[in-house]
Amino acid sequence: MRMLHTMIRVRDLESSLHFYCEILGMKLLRKHDFPEGKFTLAFVGFADEKDSTVLELTHNWEVEDYQHGNAYGHIAISVDDVYAACTRIRGMGGNVVRDAGPMKGGTTVLAFVEDPDGYKVELLADRH
Repeated sequence: MRMLHTMIRVRDLESSLHFYCEILGMKLLRKHDFPEGKFTLAFVGFADEKDSTVLELTHNWEVEDYQHGNAYGHIAISVDDVYAACTRIRGMGGNVVRDAGPMKGGTTVLAFVEDPDGYKVELLADRH
């Protein structure tokens, strides 16, 4: 067994694709419209689906907003330099909601950015 993808619902697919592909550097792996179901699926990731877990962005055509609830936490990605990533993301118009720095009570350097729908994305220093 292996993890395939995580799905989140997005209000504006083009804004979400811009954030995940242009700002975070993922690639659009595949996108398909389902007219009868009135939704579009777009899969994005840093590597091909056969090699890596990816993110499924679901856009329901007639839904204007979603409630996140209080159980969902965040998406986490590794970056070479959390401080530099925040600077780059902010410079490209991304929303950094927690600047780079050590986590509370620890030494792990992290930051949080927010996608166009308000989902949090944690940036962690690559441990390899």
